[in-house]
Amino acid sequence: MARGNRTVLGIVTTGMTPPPLPPLPAPAWPHCGEGATTVDPTGCRGRQVPGESLCLAHVAPATRATHLAALSPGDDIDHRGTTFAGSLLNELLNVLRDPASGLLRLGRAQFKDATFSADAEFSRATFSTHAHFDGATFSAGAWFTGATFFADAQFDGATFSADAGFRGTTFSAQAWFGRTRFSAEAEFSRATFSAGARFTGATFSANARFDRATFSTHAWFDGAAFSDNAWFTGATFSAGAWFGRAAFSAGALFGRATFSTHAWFDGVAFSDNAQFDGATFSAAPLLGPLVCQGRLDLSGAAFVAPLTIEATAVEVRCVRTRWESTATLQLRYAEVDLSDAVVTQPIAVTAHTAPFVTGGGSVVDETALTHTAGVQRDPGVRISSLRGVDAAHLVLTNTDLTGCRFFGAFHLDQLRLEGETVFARTPVGTDVRRGIPLRWTDRLTLAEEHHWRALPEQRPRLRAGWTPAPPEPGPAACPPGPPALAALYRQLRKAFEDGKDEPGAADFYYAEMEMRRLGPPRSGQHHRPSRQAQGQADGLVPGPVGPPAARGQPHSRQHGGAGTALPARHHHRDLPVQLIWPPPARETHPERGRAGQGRGPCRRR
Repeated sequence: MARGNRTVLGIVTTGMTPPPLPPLPAPAWPHCGEGATTVDPTGCRGRQVPGESLCLAHVAPATRATHLAALSPGDDIDHRGTTFAGSLLNELLNVLRDPASGLLRLGRAQFKDATFSADAEFSRATFSTHAHFDGATFSAGAWFTGATFFADAQFDGATFSADAGFRGTTFSAQAWFGRTRFSAEAEFSRATFSAGARFTGATFSANARFDRATFSTHAWFDGAAFSDNAWFTGATFSAGAWFGRAAFSAGALFGRATFSTHAWFDGVAFSDNAQFDGATFSAAPLLGPLVCQGRLDLSGAAFVAPLTIEATAVEVRCVRTRWESTATLQLRYAEVDLSDAVVTQPIAVTAHTAPFVTGGGSVVDETALTHTAGVQRDPGVRISSLRGVDAAHLVLTNTDLTGCRFFGAFHLDQLRLEGETVFARTPVGTDVRRGIPLRWTDRLTLAEEHHWRALPEQRPRLRAGWTPAPPEPGPAACPPGPPALAALYRQLRKAFEDGKDEPGAADFYYAEMEMRRLGPPRSGQHHRPSRQAQGQADGLVPGPVGPPAARGQPHSRQHGGAGTALPARHHHRDLPVQLIWPPPARETHPERGRAGQGRGPCRRR
């Protein structure tokens, strides 16, 4: 054997040239054998024409013409292993066309291991019994558009090197496409699979289109690989849909799809977005565990039966999702948007503490999501919006609400916060003005207070450290102002109190008072000058703000100390407070039972 050097990844290696592959064994049918040699003793594998020793491709032209003339529409044909080049396939199919309709009518069609070098045109053909194309090679286009298979259609192990068209095809019995390789676009739009559809281990190297296809019984796509976009938009799965261990390297579009029973996505990997917007899950008990490196979009989807979703994803979008039964979302690494979701039954969103395990016992590979630009990512769950949600049935466990928007939600006082819940905080650091150190009192805040305080119309010194609202598509919405924020703090304070989180409840009580101070006067009330503002006519009087109190007690705040320099012309809502040194503690009132019932330090707008 010849020796040779080769370069692999810049390294020159010396090795032996691999020997040629051994010839394929002789087929089980009487074969042609044309072109047999000592290296390939089998030769041509084409099925012999009845009464001849050669296949249809190698018989004499006169013999071929005699054979074809004896055929009529609806006859059985057997050309296993035959190579159809040039116009040979058309010559065969022309004699099988119905003279009245011009459509193909075939009986038992056996093309197992056949090779089609030119376009294979079977559009609108009728296969009255079994059709065997398993192991066939289609080097050019293969067109079965509008064809009807009344018995099993077998394409297991077939290779489609060019476009494969099955648009509107009807499979009345089993459709077998296991381990089939589609190198170009595979078109199954509007196809009807009345019995099982088996695409187990199939490979789709280009677009795979199953939009508006109908699967009346089980559909198997387990272990399938989709290298380009996979369209299942509007598809109907009347029985089980099996996608276990499937891999979607590009977009997976299941928008408006209907899953009437089980939908198995156990161990599925989505390298891009997975869109289930508008889909209906009537009886699926489990969705996942799955990994989505893009957005898992469940917007507008309807979940009718109790469901558990197990997903590791960058983003989970549930805008206007309808939860008609109980559901548990166990997530990792995800940012969740629940805007305008319809929640009529208890829904729990939980940060799963460990990688998921598939039904087969293997750990889900989430390596692609653990790091971003070399930085270790937090596997926790971040809620970005609860706007428009009725929170009475919502439970959030171990979630990050730092950037969550609550404005527009209902029954926030009934929201349940379990485990470790994270909120935003006031800005840190100290600002020195006229030699006096100023700082914000450390407390929990809502993201919407950050957004309001960071508005451009606020004073620059008071905007510092507050986080502006992130950009959103469409016209920019103004963040809620102090009155709305006060209502949000008041409702959420109840959630803290129900969870026995007194420090959190105290923070939100203080925040509510702060928003009421900064907002306009209530109806029927008028601004009254503060006691400090009623001081000397020169406009500057010292005035303590209030005593410190134990952290967590309602109606009181801890602070590092207070002193004021107050313009007499300011109303109470505009009084600046400058924290300098701690004032003396006030005695505990015997009737109140706690110290520090005065108001906490207020802030200028």
